[in-house]
Amino acid sequence: MKLLVIGTVAFDAIETPFGKVERIEGGAANYISLAASFFSKNIHLVSVIGRDFDQDYVNMLETRGINTAGLERKENQDSFFWSGRYHMDMNTRDTLATELNVLADFNPVVPNHAKDADIVMLGNLTPQIQKKVLEQMDNSKKLVVMDTMNFWMDTQWEALMDVLQYIDVLTINDEEARQLSGEYSLIKAANKIFNMGPKTLIIKKGEHGALLFHDHHVFFAPALPLEDVFDPTGAGDTFAGGFVGYLARTQNLSFDNMKNAIIYGSAMASFCVEKFGPNKLIELQRAEINERIKDFVNLVQFDIDLVED
Repeated sequence: MKLLVIGTVAFDAIETPFGKVERIEGGAANYISLAASFFSKNIHLVSVIGRDFDQDYVNMLETRGINTAGLERKENQDSFFWSGRYHMDMNTRDTLATELNVLADFNPVVPNHAKDADIVMLGNLTPQIQKKVLEQMDNSKKLVVMDTMNFWMDTQWEALMDVLQYIDVLTINDEEARQLSGEYSLIKAANKIFNMGPKTLIIKKGEHGALLFHDHHVFFAPALPLEDVFDPTGAGDTFAGGFVGYLARTQNLSFDNMKNAIIYGSAMASFCVEKFGPNKLIELQRAEINERIKDFVNLVQFDIDLVED
């Protein structure tokens, strides 16, 4: 299946309790595309970069089956830049700087050869930009997956409610699910969010795994306990990339296959946090992914005898 990815390709400055980097390639669409490239070589990237973004990195994306014809370069501006510092628990962070630069007036253009994509992955951007992408697609798309965040719930509520009507799968974290729905119970939250448009909901719980909701069905995927976690930046986007990449590879969009996709997404995210930025994803090998999947299977698979009276 053809996969379209929309989101940011940017620079990050990251500080964690275990080190720091002053400038490294980041952005939602970057992480999503890299993760998905392990499963699909028919990925089409729509984003924007500035004059400061290295062409060698763009060429590397191309070698991985990521078509960058929709990656616009603005020669008179710098790329989007974010800087953050993580706390010891690695689940909370402080944003130190956000420089929109090329993102301030980004108007996405989907290339003609990508308008018939089977799967559309809308990375975290303004709801207006996400809808602009959907308006350019033809009617062949089979699945629309969307990521969003609490900032848009605070500042763009009506626009967010509008675009949610066109979404098949929404992926957010547990805090965002509670804010979006006004419900503390994640079961009740899922039911309310379904009424907003999405048919399937993924609630990410960081180091505590992820929940997949569809109709009256719930599936839980654990997070793999890791000895070393250096940088959680991009882990959620990497999860999404593994999820949609696996669906594109298997060409099966059923709920049962989404369970498998959740496991693959979790596995990819577990690699992402092992090094700063996308470095681990760039050097990752297929054999490592297969071994990590086996670890997930061993984590959740067991036999048990029922106690009888």
